[in-house]
Amino acid sequence: MNMTEQQNNEEKPELIYIPDDEGNEEEFEVIMRFEVDDSDRKYMMVIPTDQADEETDEVYAFRYEEDDEGIKLFTIDDDDEWNIVEDTFHTLLSELEDSEEDK
Repeated sequence: MNMTEQQNNEEKPELIYIPDDEGNEEEFEVIMRFEVDDSDRKYMMVIPTDQADEETDEVYAFRYEEDDEGIKLFTIDDDDEWNIVEDTFHTLLSELEDSEEDK
């Protein structure tokens, strides 16, 4: 595969903008969206775009809802909910890595 084909196969990253404590919008790349089993809750994992090229462990998780006005993000304050999200994320990540190795 040459570079041109590889670039065409890569999807453009999904970007979202989240205001910080001072109201400045920061750009984040959505790296994964998923739903938790036995729940109608949806979650997304994001990384700051200014660190997307670096090796970093800084990943943020949000619960989200979509409506006609767009996406609303909610922080995850509950420890039990956080543990479920973290476990699901790691499971999906390992499945993704396994499928990449099979190629």
